[in-house]
Amino acid sequence: MTTAEQKRHLAILGSTGSIGTQALDVIGQHPELFEVELLTANTNSSLLIEQAIKFKPNAVVICDESKYEEVSQALDPHYIKVFTGIDSICDLVKGSNIDMVLTAMVGFSGLKPTVSAIKAGKIIALANKETLVAAGKIIISLAKQYGASIIPVDSEHSAIFQCLQGEHAKIEKLLLTGSGGPFLHSTKEELAKATKAEALNHPRWKMGAKVTIDSASLMNKGLEIIEAKWLFNIDPKEIEVVIHPQSIIHSMVQFSDGSVIAQLSHPDMRIPIQFALSYPYRVDLDSVRLNFAQLGQMTFFSPDLDKFPCLRLAYKALEMGGNAPCIMNAANEVAVHAFLSEKIRFMEIPEVIFNTLEKASFVLNPDIDAIYSTDFEAKQIALKLIKTK
Repeated sequence: MTTAEQKRHLAILGSTGSIGTQALDVIGQHPELFEVELLTANTNSSLLIEQAIKFKPNAVVICDESKYEEVSQALDPHYIKVFTGIDSICDLVKGSNIDMVLTAMVGFSGLKPTVSAIKAGKIIALANKETLVAAGKIIISLAKQYGASIIPVDSEHSAIFQCLQGEHAKIEKLLLTGSGGPFLHSTKEELAKATKAEALNHPRWKMGAKVTIDSASLMNKGLEIIEAKWLFNIDPKEIEVVIHPQSIIHSMVQFSDGSVIAQLSHPDMRIPIQFALSYPYRVDLDSVRLNFAQLGQMTFFSPDLDKFPCLRLAYKALEMGGNAPCIMNAANEVAVHAFLSEKIRFMEIPEVIFNTLEKASFVLNPDIDAIYSTDFEAKQIALKLIKTK
């Protein structure tokens, strides 16, 4: 992967977010390997303009229509096309100038552009958890139908993906590791009083607000269990969550002979991002190297499902099947936003999710239209539940 002919032409969906900015850092270190064709942002017009001037994509999309004129005027002298709205993203990702689409948009909004890119047969570097959580069966089926590869970007799924390279043995178990988040050693009483600032203070990773709150509630591990089922075609009973506070082992695979293979690195999201972008090659990165003598020890233990009920709810939704994971995901998005807006308490997040799962219409075999309908209905139910708090 060294010649101009081998350059990978990229669309970065959500380029101003945590994953997007780190992806551009990786791309900036390897201009001989990557060419940015499309950048998209929701509302952060100033950073989008800065990124576009630096990376010179063919086009950008600012989803917030009120920011269109600002972005258009700033980029007009640079001959960069500017579009607005989610439908523009869906159209542009189909372009023949794009090889790979990094889906780093936050939440359910990432589903529609991902489906569009899959139908165009693109390589998908998947960083949007909600796509597989809400519509995993549909997404995997579409990827097979249109010959679109899906490469995971999440550190845990990237770790499993890396552990499976060259392996043909039967998988006995996937071990998804998690740091335990900022409330690892908190009591239930302390969690009931947890503040937004405390929940956003992650001990290991620097992430966007929504993902950080999911990490604090362990809902992120719940979402990852559902993702893992679809990515690796595995029974949920064969997926185990292990709390590993040092965040050095990013996940493990146990095989039928009892062997366990793990992927280890310093906690740096640029590593799995770069692996996805450059796959099947590994290329240099200025990441911190592990020093095992200084590390000293690594510890592991089981999550407390009583203290972190969001993880139990994810298992429940996966067991229910159908559109239940979509309902759970929609309710979680609304509840996390309400918590960040200080409208509900931290431990009311799982309450909103549980009650939404109870009230929303269940569909055993949803199509893509049913998934969109489910997302809308579940969010309306969750909003009404929050208003009664």
